Amino acid sequence: MFHSCLICTDFSDGLHRFVEFVPSLAAGGIKKIVVLHSVPLWDEGEIPRVDEERIAQARDRLQTQLKSVPDGVDVHIEVPSGRAIDHIPKIAHKYNVDVILTGMQSRSLLQEKLFGSTTAGLAKACTKPLFILRPQVISTYTCEELDLRCQHLCRYLLIPYNGSNASDYVLQKVKESIQQAPGHSVKQCMILWVVEDVGRTPILKDQQIQIAQKKLEQIKLEFAPLGLEVNTEVREGNPYLEILDAATVFDISAIAISSDRIGKIIDWPVRSFAGELMRRCWHPILFFPPHS
Repeated sequence: MFHSCLICTDFSDGLHRFVEFVPSLAAGGIKKIVVLHSVPLWDEGEIPRVDEERIAQARDRLQTQLKSVPDGVDVHIEVPSGRAIDHIPKIAHKYNVDVILTGMQSRSLLQEKLFGSTTAGLAKACTKPLFILRPQVISTYTCEELDLRCQHLCRYLLIPYNGSNASDYVLQKVKESIQQAPGHSVKQCMILWVVEDVGRTPILKDQQIQIAQKKLEQIKLEFAPLGLEVNTEVREGNPYLEILDAATVFDISAIAISSDRIGKIIDWPVRSFAGELMRRCWHPILFFPPHS
């Protein structure tokens, strides 16, 4: 699905482990890999300055982890000084990567507002898709498990759909990404429509279910030329809970989402479904910025 990626790590999120699995990422179709670690400015003196010693240590650490690079795969290591949120969009543009891999701690909206989040900031600042992983999960994988995970980052995508502009946009971006990457690693898609039953009479609910089923059958036909298995399902209930359940039941690799709220997905006091998934879901999230 993607030919190139930018892996962002602060060495506490577990994402630096991906450097050891470049052959596995290559097996999943990725041919250009950029690894980025931003070193904070040294601020113990009166004037902040570049910490050359820590930059050298970080570069050496990443180079040591880079044990093998298959033929035809380009790997670049970037260790700038300053804030990660400032460097990530620039590096992504410099190398024209297809996707940015980043970690995000599971937090409430209030915690995120108080303590900040680089990934939440990227959702507003970047035009490239974000592949968001939980550090707590990545850090617990054995080498064998991480090897397989790197090969199958997007093997089975779950795409929540409800007829909104954001869900139509996700379908469009997924189709474009698959079409631009022949021999893609995506094998299956599950398109799920959850009909909320709040305030609906049984007749209105049945009508909504029929509309959803008809629309999903149409989408399934549109995906047919892509050459992957497309499954559809309509459920009733709480969208957040049903999507998390489906992600587990169907052995999903990642959940693909976007948001109608440009620049407001994580702003207080605004809540959004996409924002809640980004903050709380333990499954990897493939987020398409609405302005990309």
